[in-house]
Amino acid sequence: MTGEDAVRLRPPDRALDERAVGWWRTRLLLLTGVPVLVLAVLGALLEPARPWLWWAAAALAVTGLGCTVFLPRWWFRVHRWEVTDEAVYVRTGAFWQEWRIAPMSRIQTVDTVRGPLEQAFRLATVTVTTASSKGAVRIEGLDHELAADLAERLTRITRGTPGDAT
Repeated sequence: MTGEDAVRLRPPDRALDERAVGWWRTRLLLLTGVPVLVLAVLGALLEPARPWLWWAAAALAVTGLGCTVFLPRWWFRVHRWEVTDEAVYVRTGAFWQEWRIAPMSRIQTVDTVRGPLEQAFRLATVTVTTASSKGAVRIEGLDHELAADLAERLTRITRGTPGDAT
C-alpha cells in the first residue's frame, strides 16, 4: 500500500463520549439563557417596550430550548473521529458536514484543552495543528483520560513519522 492509498477520505469510525451531549446542551442553555434573562429583565424595567421585549424573550427561549433538545443528539450522531498510524480523521457539522484528514507527516503540535464546562463533564478537546492553511483539526467531546492517551499516542506516532517532502 502506497502513502497515497493509506490516506484517503473515508468515514471515521469512532463516536465521541456520550457526555458530549450534556456538555453541548449546557453550552446552548447558557448561550440562550443569558440573552433571555436580559430581555426579560429589560421588559420588567421598561414598561413601554415590555410586550416587545417579553415576546422577544419568549421567542428566543422557545428557539433555544428547541435547539437544546434536538441539536446535541444530532451532532452526536454526525461527529466522528479516528486515528490510524497514517492520519487523523475527523467528521463534524450538522447541515454542512466537514471531513478533515491530517496526515501524521504534517502534524506539528498536539494539544489537549479542558475548559470549565468540559472539566465539569470530565471531557477534553484534542487539537492537532498541521501546516494546513485550513487550521487545526479538533476532536471535541472526548473523555479526558482518553484525550490524554490520544495526545501521547499522536506524539509517539508523529515522532516516528518522517516529514512530508512536499
